[in-house]
Amino acid sequence: MSLRGYVPGFDLLTNYKSKWLPKDIVAGLVLSALLVPQGMAYAELAGLPAVTGLYTSIMCLIGYAVFGPSKVLVLGPDSSLGPMIAATIVPLAGANGDPSRAIALASMLALLTGAIMVAAGALKLGFVADLLSKPTILGYMNGLALTIIVGQLPKLFGFSVDADGFIGELTGFVAGLTGGEVVPAAAAVGLLSLLLIVVLQRVMPKVPAVLVAVILAILATIALDLGAMGVKLVGTLPQGLPSLTIPIVQWSDMGLLVAGALGIALVALTDTISTATSFAERRGEEVDGDKEM
Repeated sequence: MSLRGYVPGFDLLTNYKSKWLPKDIVAGLVLSALLVPQGMAYAELAGLPAVTGLYTSIMCLIGYAVFGPSKVLVLGPDSSLGPMIAATIVPLAGANGDPSRAIALASMLALLTGAIMVAAGALKLGFVADLLSKPTILGYMNGLALTIIVGQLPKLFGFSVDADGFIGELTGFVAGLTGGEVVPAAAAVGLLSLLLIVVLQRVMPKVPAVLVAVILAILATIALDLGAMGVKLVGTLPQGLPSLTIPIVQWSDMGLLVAGALGIALVALTDTISTATSFAERRGEEVDGDKEM
């Protein structure tokens, strides 16, 4: 049985040119370096232990390289899905719940989302992504951006806020800011990193600004012992890869997990379709929505 048409990555490998390899190696090294902090940050944004973001990065990259129809799109932990995952699993696991339960819930959520995607792709429902209007997508993305920014501002300044919802988190941040809870060293690292990223992206757009900021932040943490100054560090992560298990969740949890999986599947499809299509148009290619699913 031929793999052509079923596994897009197979066609790409059979037509791969050796002259592409040096640039692909450089791109792979840069992307891997970026995925380490990004994966950990988005995992925590989703209410999960930081190391789960690294595990997710591996499987996403391999899966899309084999089955994804776009030649240039790369999948990994995503900022737009982090809050949706958190909104689904946090009410079930509890704000300060057992991390292993949160991982089990997120794992089942991932499996349900994958099953929905595969089923929808098999039923030729890729056109669903085209039914979402551009104003709806823009409104969602901007609203999500504001929610993420407000949720992460306290961490940027070195303190935490115990509140729910956009208004509650914004009020808590302002109260912490005016109440003297700011950790100067943490604020300096965060703000200087943001400034460096913005400047490099404008002045030297071809330089991976995020990677440079991460490396300099690591060096500053070591040289200045920022941990002793109140800057919270990720700490030692578990070594090696996790063992593959079947996530055990309660049947009472399945209703919220299925609802969350449906929403995540729709948003993920819209995100990937819009990105893949924009790249394909520049290259004179087409992206099949059903294969994308």
